[in-house]
Amino acid sequence: MAQPVEQWITDIPPVTRVWVAASLATSVLVECQVIAPLQLYFSWKAAIGNGQVWRLITTFLYFGPLSLDLAFHMFFIMRYSRLLEENSFSNKRADYVWLLFLCCVFLLIISPLLTMPFLSSSLAFALVYIWSRRNPSIKMSLFGVITITAPYLPLCLVAFSWLLQGGFQAAIGDIIGILAGHTYVFLQDYWPREMWSTTGKGEIQTPALVKRLFGQTGRQT
Repeated sequence: MAQPVEQWITDIPPVTRVWVAASLATSVLVECQVIAPLQLYFSWKAAIGNGQVWRLITTFLYFGPLSLDLAFHMFFIMRYSRLLEENSFSNKRADYVWLLFLCCVFLLIISPLLTMPFLSSSLAFALVYIWSRRNPSIKMSLFGVITITAPYLPLCLVAFSWLLQGGFQAAIGDIIGILAGHTYVFLQDYWPREMWSTTGKGEIQTPALVKRLFGQTGRQT
């Protein structure tokens, strides 16, 4: 018997569900011409200088118009954000929210150097990278042709973007997503394991305020 749509939706972990719903709603509003992409893109001048602070958020929600490309991005979020939230961050919702926040801050800081008005794809790619590094032994089929282990997935996707979509400019969003994800993985996973951290924990600790707002149970990541 097919799973009811309502049950399928409620089974999606909450942070991933909110992100997917907000992204789809944003694209629908653009498609209906209620809002325009020019009202959503990020620039420091518009967001801070002109007081349009919503751009700090909408740049991570707009993946483009209703299209196959949007469906592809939603698939990536549904798969890799969900896997992270259900496994690495199981019962640690606040830690996952903090991870997303830190990746967003990293991307906002670096975006003016690369002229990238929309950062949604880069944020999604950062999660793909983090998942791949935390699951190094998983084997997967790439487009049903090549079998690779998870850590090679981000590099293969960057190579496909570079070769098939127009070189460096097509792949730059994925590349800075990798940089954001690697910064988190290095500080949280590699540092305590390989750099002789005195605490044995990652350098990134979720603030108590975030834990109170979003709830937190279980061991710290």
